[in-house]
Amino acid sequence: MPRVARNNTVSNEITTNNNYLENGVSISPVIPTVGEKVKIKYDGLLSKCGATHVYAHVGYGSNWDNVYDYQMTKTGTGFEVSIPVSKPGTLNVCFKDCANNWDNNSGKNYSFNVAR
Repeated sequence: MPRVARNNTVSNEITTNNNYLENGVSISPVIPTVGEKVKIKYDGLLSKCGATHVYAHVGYGSNWDNVYDYQMTKTGTGFEVSIPVSKPGTLNVCFKDCANNWDNNSGKNYSFNVAR
């Protein structure tokens, strides 16, 4: 269980990292740490429109450093993939299907805080 700092930093990061649940996007652990794996789950627009393959397009920071596309595994509730966390700061994610349709949160992407 994360410790809550006096300024509620951890509490705020948890809230921020759960902002996308209504879009069908979640991560576990809620606050990933560099060097560990994070599981990304997706049951969003592409999944609901019948996509048979979905890729998580992942990068770090405002410049989308270390961009990589991860093929997600279809599950009974959408898609998921576990990826290594390689940089602190912000983990950015958007999703695409085989037909190159994108779910990028209306151009805002899905951004998650990463601990050191």
